[in-house]
Amino acid sequence: MRIFFTGVGGQGTLLATRLVGEAALEQGLPVSMSEIHGMAQRGGVVESSVVMGEVSSPTIPDGEADILMAFEPLEAARALPKCHSKTLAVTSIVPIVPFTVATGQSTYPPLESLFEAVEKQVARFVKVDATELSRKAGSDRAGNIVMVGVLAGLGWVPIDRPHWEEALRKTLPPKILEVNLKAFQLGYEAGAAAK
Repeated sequence: MRIFFTGVGGQGTLLATRLVGEAALEQGLPVSMSEIHGMAQRGGVVESSVVMGEVSSPTIPDGEADILMAFEPLEAARALPKCHSKTLAVTSIVPIVPFTVATGQSTYPPLESLFEAVEKQVARFVKVDATELSRKAGSDRAGNIVMVGVLAGLGWVPIDRPHWEEALRKTLPPKILEVNLKAFQLGYEAGAAAK
């Protein structure tokens, strides 16, 4: 199973990738991960992957992602070459406006056209307001954990619920664990409802 993650710097894309990898290890699955930071510290693109199973490389060639996890709508559309006709795509619906758009040098495409492009190319498309669910959990910064919860709740990844929660406990500092467990729970419920 190949999971491709994409977002922009500051969204916690790499932490989410690490959590999925850790949960797979907890489940006893062979797993490998890779990451490309790009200009992450300046709001640039961040890409990473988790590959489960007996594989020789953690990178995902074009057309081979079984799951696309996009933390930003425009990045979901940009990552479409990684997908195939049976891909599950999960994206946050809240745009992060690039610097060039904020300064008037370019425009952000209409969300409807981005979503339509994704929907046409994949088998299943799940849209999530990760920002709203994150705030409901008590933190503006837990959208990445909400997204991991959605992935877990959808049931496409062969990892049992206790292993997801153990990955959170092993990976996150105790002071932010409780709010992130809530964010995961809200995401899990949203994913289960979207099955």
